[in-house]
Amino acid sequence: MLNGTKNFITNGAHADTFIVFAMTDLTKGHKGISAFVVDAHAPGVEVAHTEHKMGIRASDTAQITLDDVKLRGDQLLGEIKDGFKIAMQTLDGGRIGIAAKALGIAQASIDHSIAYAKERSQFGRPIAQFQAIQFKIAEMTLRTEAARLLTYRAAAVKDQGRRHSNESALAKLAASTASVYCSEEAVQIFGGNGYSKEYPVEKLMRDAKICDIYEGTNEVQKMVISATALA
Repeated sequence: MLNGTKNFITNGAHADTFIVFAMTDLTKGHKGISAFVVDAHAPGVEVAHTEHKMGIRASDTAQITLDDVKLRGDQLLGEIKDGFKIAMQTLDGGRIGIAAKALGIAQASIDHSIAYAKERSQFGRPIAQFQAIQFKIAEMTLRTEAARLLTYRAAAVKDQGRRHSNESALAKLAASTASVYCSEEAVQIFGGNGYSKEYPVEKLMRDAKICDIYEGTNEVQKMVISATALA
């Protein structure tokens, strides 16, 4: 029987099935976690509320409550107390997905910035001809291309069936950092227009920030990377 509350569930208000990680042995810490497959429409499962977020507003995020939700034995995922291992394996792959999303934001920031810089004129010429703008585009491109290669490498290692914790952490850290940097620079290149909802870059900036946070914060990625380096 499951009881508890979980915040920030992606697609929580729309999913038909949940994977729930719950403590089945409180004396074992993270080694006492088990994973269960739960029907989202089962008695006791409720969507308490949905979040009003700064960005990624097209992605539903909800709080789920579990009140005396009865489980059958066949709803256990893996073995009892395998939950933490399953969660970590899932995060390794999920971080590659977040890196790919972050890359899309970074690349969109570059594309919009280049198009705008060629179109927008100041002092009698397009702002793309000013070195300050050129240097911004160069730095944005550098960070994005480096992150792209790390993301492709992580995906390749995963496809080979090899452990990819470090590779996915590197990719997620590099790509999320690039997306935040590039989206902020895009807003700067657009100037006052960048702060207006009439132009696309303010949305990119709002969407980018979550990449620093979910599937493990960037501080967590640094813990993974440093642990591998120092092993």
